[in-house]
Formats: sequence, structure tokens, C-alpha cells
Amino acid sequence: MNQPYPEGEPERRPDQGRSRERPRADNKHLGPRSARPSDVVHPVVVGYDGSGSARNALAYGAGMARRLARPLLIVYVTAPGVYCEPLTGQVVGLARDVESLERWLLTELDQVTDAQGLEVHVRTRRGSAARELAAVAAEFSADALVIGAARHFWHQLGGSVPTWLAKHASCPVIVVP
Repeated sequence: MNQPYPEGEPERRPDQGRSRERPRADNKHLGPRSARPSDVVHPVVVGYDGSGSARNALAYGAGMARRLARPLLIVYVTAPGVYCEPLTGQVVGLARDVESLERWLLTELDQVTDAQGLEVHVRTRRGSAARELAAVAAEFSADALVIGAARHFWHQLGGSVPTWLAKHASCPVIVVP
């Protein structure tokens, strides 16, 4: 009897017989236009403002996303109507090019951790940092929200983003020093 495959059935290629999964892309190619909001499911959200504690939070959030096999969503919030230059701190009336801001955020990620194998998304928002971060976490059903600790003593007295988020966010809030 002549069998078409003398050693049994051929090995199936990974893309045969099941739905095609969306490949995890290198973080340099991802940005807000790379994925629809419905594509980002249960991410680890990191609020980033360029401070030292925010850099620590970014590294911690990337590690958490890797361990949980979840997407990493980096969010940068600017005040409404005013834009603060991330590198110089100069206040500018009009928003800068969103794409250059996203490139800066991805560069920051590359500087604090190895993003290889992570699905990375970037969002920029305008408004209150605490409210916008809580809204993003709720919108994407975040598994966790990671932020840096308040930098100034008066934030601890008058209220801070971490304090507000701990009371109002819809997911666990992790504050990194």
C-alpha cells in the first residue's frame, strides 16, 4: 500500500488550522495609530512624565507586563491648553507634534529596560493627570496602573496624583519611588 506520507502526517505550520494571531511587534513600530483601542486588552498602564520616579515606574511596569504576558500602555498627560516640553521643561502654548512625543516615550522605554517581546502602545492625553490616567485604565480594563511617587513635599500635603488614583482608579495602583 502506497502512503502519501511515509512517516505519518506532515507537521502543521503554526498558521494552519487556527485563527491567525496578531504578531507582537517590536516596540519601535508601535504607537497610537498602530492598534485600535479594542486591540489593547487588559494592559499594564504606566503614567509617565519624565521624572526619575516615573522612569522607575516605567521599568517596573514593563517587567510586570512581561511577567503577566500583557500589553504595556504608556500614557503621557499634558495640562489642558498648555504643553510642557519633556526635555527642557519649557511651557509652550500649542501642542507639539504627537508623533515626536511618542518617539520620545519609546526612546525613554528603551533607555530604562529591554522592551524585546513586549507589545507596547503609547497614548497622549490632555487634562488632569489623575483623571486621565484613571479614564485610560477604565477604558482599557487595565490589570494595573503603575505611576511614580509624588516628587515634592507639597504634593503630599495638598494631595497628589497617586493619592487621588488610589481612591478613584478602577484597578490596582502601584506607586514606585
